[in-house]
Amino acid sequence: MTSRKKAESLTFEQSMQELEALVNNMEHGELPLEEALKSFERGITLARHSQKQLKDAEQKVQILTEQNGHQTMDTFDSNNA
Repeated sequence: MTSRKKAESLTFEQSMQELEALVNNMEHGELPLEEALKSFERGITLARHSQKQLKDAEQKVQILTEQNGHQTMDTFDSNNA
């Protein structure tokens, strides 16, 4: 089960999947307080890890799209996509 792994060892997709499962369990409101608190703490850890992974990916994309110190990508327009 992924909940026993350290968040740092999970992929983004695994983190999000576990986070979604935690949210679903907590939304039902049937967890004992102690278990709900542990789930909440795990969720915070997973959310922070996922945010870091997204930030790292964004930085990689930015580095890859820069050429000679200039941006080489055009602004994305979702209306034309």
